[in-house]
Amino acid sequence: MKIDSGTTAWMLAATALVLLMTPGLAFFYGGMTRAKSVLNMMMMSFGAIVTVTITWMLFGHSLAFTDNPSSALNNFVGGFDALGLQSLVETATKDDGTGMPSLVFSAFQMTFAIITVALISGAIADRAKFGAWMLFTVIWAAVVYFPVAHWVWGTGWLNTMGIEDFAGGTVVHINAGAAALALALVLGKRQGWRKEPMRPHNLTLVLLGAALLWFGWFGFNAGSELAVDGTAGLAFLNTQVATAVAAGAWLVVEKLRDGHATSLGAASGAVAGLVAITPACGFVDPWAAMVIGLLAGAICAYAVGLKYKLGYDDSLDVVGVHLVGGVVGAVSLGFLAAYPFLDQQSEGLFYGGGFGQLGLQVLGPVAVGGYSFILTWVIGKIIDKTMGFRISTEDEVTGIDITSHAETGYDLGTVHASGVSSPNGPVTAPATKKVDA
Repeated sequence: MKIDSGTTAWMLAATALVLLMTPGLAFFYGGMTRAKSVLNMMMMSFGAIVTVTITWMLFGHSLAFTDNPSSALNNFVGGFDALGLQSLVETATKDDGTGMPSLVFSAFQMTFAIITVALISGAIADRAKFGAWMLFTVIWAAVVYFPVAHWVWGTGWLNTMGIEDFAGGTVVHINAGAAALALALVLGKRQGWRKEPMRPHNLTLVLLGAALLWFGWFGFNAGSELAVDGTAGLAFLNTQVATAVAAGAWLVVEKLRDGHATSLGAASGAVAGLVAITPACGFVDPWAAMVIGLLAGAICAYAVGLKYKLGYDDSLDVVGVHLVGGVVGAVSLGFLAAYPFLDQQSEGLFYGGGFGQLGLQVLGPVAVGGYSFILTWVIGKIIDKTMGFRISTEDEVTGIDITSHAETGYDLGTVHASGVSSPNGPVTAPATKKVDA
């Protein structure tokens, strides 16, 4: 098949945009932690880039997007036809008519796997061993993410049944949110949780991270069309509309509930809107994107408080934003799916469709969420019982940055008791004249 240069150029750009989201997530999460944990939090995102890139190249793409020789196993996981990606060199993507090189498609999907794994880290801020986290990323990607991607986007059982997930509400956000809940339960609560203030230490980093996520998400959603056409434009517009509405809805909830609207609320609301519109962006009309954003902003604003009622320490609200927001977006398709450009797809209930698609949009989150939660809990427990997943109490109190990485996020040592540094060297403080009593 002839390579389409326009589509290929757009997909290369979209891939770079999605990869940028993981450093953006590092800023977003890093600013939300305490100052003594910011580097470790950011390192968990960068660590996921390293491990998932390698595992995706070696076998991840193959497990997610090739067919298993066994028809029974193919419902669950792909085969081994693309190990090392060598078979994808110089070939067009499958025979789907996109005209992009298969390696470009693989690189695009790799960035999705990276950020899905990185999202989980926010639930276990301040207290996870870095080595244990790195091992977890490899095992979880292999055992959970790659099979789930095959279920929904490959030739697995959910795809065969007809579930719709345009850009990853189920595969990415529900998957990561359920895993985050399980891992938070395995590691337990932070020292001093609900007794000590654990406010974000740098809200400027949070806003910067949210802005980078918002920017990169256009590649995430519009790029998932794998083409330069009207559906990509629809996904692009719906992403912006839902995100803005969700941020506004979260701020309104804060104002009515707490008496003030916060910068953290604006950032969190924007991310909730991005999450919720992800599965639906190419399948709904713009007015429906507004509804989805409104629901996501309001519901997630309340959902982040569930951890205090239910007693689990999800440090950075991965469950309340990504799991809940992902469910809102996935289920909304059962009602609001219009498919103006994809006539072969099923309409939602409000467009004359039956309850069948709604049932599938409920089944997907339940199946993926349940599978991810159970497998993550098992993986986390095994790592915890063997090498230990949580740092010591002393190291946690001291600060995971200094104890695990021998670094601190902020060097405040430029001002010394003996003087203040200057471009021309240290400036000695004037001597104090001794006064006799």
